[in-house]
Amino acid sequence: MSEKEVLDILGVKVGLGQSATVNFNVAKLHTQNSIDVPVIIERSKKPGPTILITAGIHGDEVNGVEIVRQIIAKGINKPKRGTIICIPVINVFGFIHMDRQFPDGRDLNRVFPGSKKGSLASRVAHQLMAEIVPHADLILDFHTGGADRFNAAQIRIIKNEVVLDELAEAFGAPFIYYSKNLKNSFRNSAYKLGIPMLLFEGGKSFNIHSTITNTGVNGAKRVLNHLDMLRSQFKASKPKKNAVRILDAKWLRANYSGMFKSAVAINSYVEKGEVIGNITDPYGSFNHFVKAPNSGYIFNINESPLVYQGDAIFHISTKVEGE
Repeated sequence: MSEKEVLDILGVKVGLGQSATVNFNVAKLHTQNSIDVPVIIERSKKPGPTILITAGIHGDEVNGVEIVRQIIAKGINKPKRGTIICIPVINVFGFIHMDRQFPDGRDLNRVFPGSKKGSLASRVAHQLMAEIVPHADLILDFHTGGADRFNAAQIRIIKNEVVLDELAEAFGAPFIYYSKNLKNSFRNSAYKLGIPMLLFEGGKSFNIHSTITNTGVNGAKRVLNHLDMLRSQFKASKPKKNAVRILDAKWLRANYSGMFKSAVAINSYVEKGEVIGNITDPYGSFNHFVKAPNSGYIFNINESPLVYQGDAIFHISTKVEGE
């Protein structure tokens, strides 16, 4: 085999038409037991692009893990051409403990590209960027909302990138949200390497939601189909409607502490001044109506029954394409 036909990843050589599960060694526990993250590789006999599919950068974002699990369990990750690399759980420490962060207290998605001699999270980020990411031509990274905030299914990309726009449209999520790459994030580090990433957000932490899961799996199939990598036994369904492209948005925060209840469903379009929720006290003496500050789409709702003054309770679009 020529070098181009061999994928040399984490010290293991995988040829065209071969499958492999390679261990990405994260660290050792105090007991000297190794913590390994399985990296599942499927290669077609036909050469083509290499797609990296990841989830679980935050250990509490279980729904993203479920999406990648289904992609593997259903065999969608076995490509018609090219290579698909799946890492269902990057932050295995957080996943085990149902914790968003690493044991060192750091948010893995804020320490990229990492450092060989840095904190534990930083070392994992460095190894991921050095040994796995450079093989990819495209990354699909699956996330959920945190702290009881339920995200509508959405793809997040930066503005003015033709390739990302095309891929996001192919994915077919209800929303495409144009947001800046955050400093020291996985997405920003991939961007600096020239590797496009579709960041999927959907659902909330500690939760598996069937609609969000289906949207993620179907979106992955559509992208693979768009790249001529989806095998013929799978069908890429058409989205029910075109994605709403959100150019700008704002967080609506609670003016009062109390018991909170939303009056609108996720994905709803609301008019300026419309009552979209209310905050009450436990004693029946106070009832504050939350009103939409502008007309727009509600694409994140805080589902916590109790909120404090200043908590983010709704994410609402302020500018969408075509308006």
